[in-house]
Amino acid sequence: MEIILQNSNIFILLAILFGTFMAWGIGANDVANAMGTSVGSGAVTIKQAIIIAVIFEFSGAILAGGEVTATIRKGILDAALFTNEPHLLVYGMLASLLAAGGWLLIASSFGWPVSTTHSIVGAIVGFGAVGVGVDAVAWDKVINIVISWIASPVLAGVISFILFRSLQNLIIDTKDPFDNAKKYVPYYMFLVGFVVSLVTIFKGLKHVGLTFSTSTSYLLAFGFGLLVAIIGTMFIRNIHLDPDENIDFHFTSMERVFGVLMIITAAAMAFAHGSNDVANAIGPLAAIYGVVESGGLIGSKTSLPLWILLVGGSGIAVGLITYGHRVIATIGTGITQLTPSRGFAATLAAAATVVIASGTGIPVSTTQVLVGAVLGVGLARGMAALDTRVINKIFLSWIVTLPAGALMSIIFFFILKSIFGS
Repeated sequence: MEIILQNSNIFILLAILFGTFMAWGIGANDVANAMGTSVGSGAVTIKQAIIIAVIFEFSGAILAGGEVTATIRKGILDAALFTNEPHLLVYGMLASLLAAGGWLLIASSFGWPVSTTHSIVGAIVGFGAVGVGVDAVAWDKVINIVISWIASPVLAGVISFILFRSLQNLIIDTKDPFDNAKKYVPYYMFLVGFVVSLVTIFKGLKHVGLTFSTSTSYLLAFGFGLLVAIIGTMFIRNIHLDPDENIDFHFTSMERVFGVLMIITAAAMAFAHGSNDVANAIGPLAAIYGVVESGGLIGSKTSLPLWILLVGGSGIAVGLITYGHRVIATIGTGITQLTPSRGFAATLAAAATVVIASGTGIPVSTTQVLVGAVLGVGLARGMAALDTRVINKIFLSWIVTLPAGALMSIIFFFILKSIFGS
């Protein structure tokens, strides 16, 4: 208790600095990864992707980020074991933020698309198991999270496979793909607006003091989906068939229609990512704040202040702007050749999977979800459409990330322990 009371301001300051650093790493790596499909498909430029991501990542973090934060903050460690030594929990969370942020800096500098969720969970498990004791880790919760890492990319892959098959049947493999694209794309736009707005209403708006009944929520989501479809249709009407541009590639005019849709799904993916992955930065920050503000009382309940969400959202935005282009270059064209129609199927599937996970409080890896979705699209076109070398590199980076985060966290934990005392 005394250590926390004596160093409360220092701990809060370090938490903000390390939390911002971790959020920066999320922006530099995971957000860039999430926006890679939009850039790789040619639907948006890197500059446009950054603008879209900054706006919607920030919105997702503020409106819907609190639900999954609780899982990171309270689910992985058995907080009761820190009751007599609350300063150890503070050290561990600080070490976890610094370790995960450091690993993301290293990975981003090489253009490796790694999982920020793996990084922070590995870091928390590392300091908990070695720095405090194996019993400090709630292994059943960890197992549930690990299962979600397997289930979420599979779910995203299945959704993207079905979506792209529907595109093939309704639009791509028909006699008039351009006309059918203009006919059916508004329905897909409605789906994007409905899914994202529904989860936002159910799980996000309560953080700004707004609550609605179930029936009202569905009506609002339906209305927002309809609005998105109407606005998208207005843009699509201005796209006209140009026979000359279809000489080399039969679907060029059709893909321009999907380019409009891809912008909407890029915004949805950015929002979904912000709502889920902001927890990786602010979950530990919120835990530190709660312990310090209560004077070391582990069991006390503390609300999640808006400024913590602002720290996470701002750090993510800055990370994408300053360093995101490296991972965008890796993911945009590496796994499979993307067009706007393929990118749409992958991005919507990934966004749907992430918002479902965010709504249920399960922290999934956006990297794994997106790769699973892109693989689903590739499989819908046949195995030859996939670049297995790039996929193998990505899989390897996933394996390395968790132990790297754990090892660095253990080192930083003992450094902090030696500085402030045990």
